[in-house]
Amino acid sequence: MAKANDNKKRAEQQEQLIEKLVSVRRVTKVVKGGKNMRFSALVVVGDGKGRAGYATAKAREVPDAVKKACEKAKKTMIRISLKEGRTIRHDVSARTNAGHVFLRSAPAGTGVIAGGSMRAVFETLGLQDVVSKSVGSANYHNVVRATFAALRGMTPPRQIAAKLGKKVSDILARRGDNVSATAAENS
Repeated sequence: MAKANDNKKRAEQQEQLIEKLVSVRRVTKVVKGGKNMRFSALVVVGDGKGRAGYATAKAREVPDAVKKACEKAKKTMIRISLKEGRTIRHDVSARTNAGHVFLRSAPAGTGVIAGGSMRAVFETLGLQDVVSKSVGSANYHNVVRATFAALRGMTPPRQIAAKLGKKVSDILARRGDNVSATAAENS
C-alpha cells in the first residue's frame, strides 16, 4: 500500500513539471551508405518552485528526442534557494566554455529580463524578478550550462550559517532580509 501511495505522489510531481524546449537541431552523420539524419533537442525542466534541470538528447524524430531529453533532465534537477520565492539571493556570475552569464537579484515587479535560453531556465525555476546578461557565446548549450553553473554557485543562507557557526535568522537579519526564522530554516 505504501508503494502505491509513493507512486501516486511521484506521478503527481511529474505532472506538475514545466518543460521548455530551448532548441532543436537537425544533425547528420555521414556514413558509407549515405547520411544518417537525427534530431538533437535541448530541454529545460522545472517545478516552478526552485527546482530545475536540463538535458540534451538525440533521436530520429523530434518528439522522441524531446521526450528523451525531458526524462534525462528530470534526473539532473537541482534545488535553488530563492529569496522571497521570487528572485535569487545574491548577484552571481559564471563561465562555461565561451558562455559567460551575469545574474542579478531584482526588486519586486521587475520581471524576468533575460534572453531566450536563460528565460526558459528562469521560468521553469520559478523566478519572477531577475536581471541577467549573457556575454560571449550565444550558443544555447553554452548559455544554459553557464546559467546552471551560476545557479549552482549561489550559497544558501543555511550553508553560510553552518560555516560561521550562527543561526540562519542571524545571517538573514544582518543582510536586511525580512524573513521569519521558520521560513529561513526551510530554505
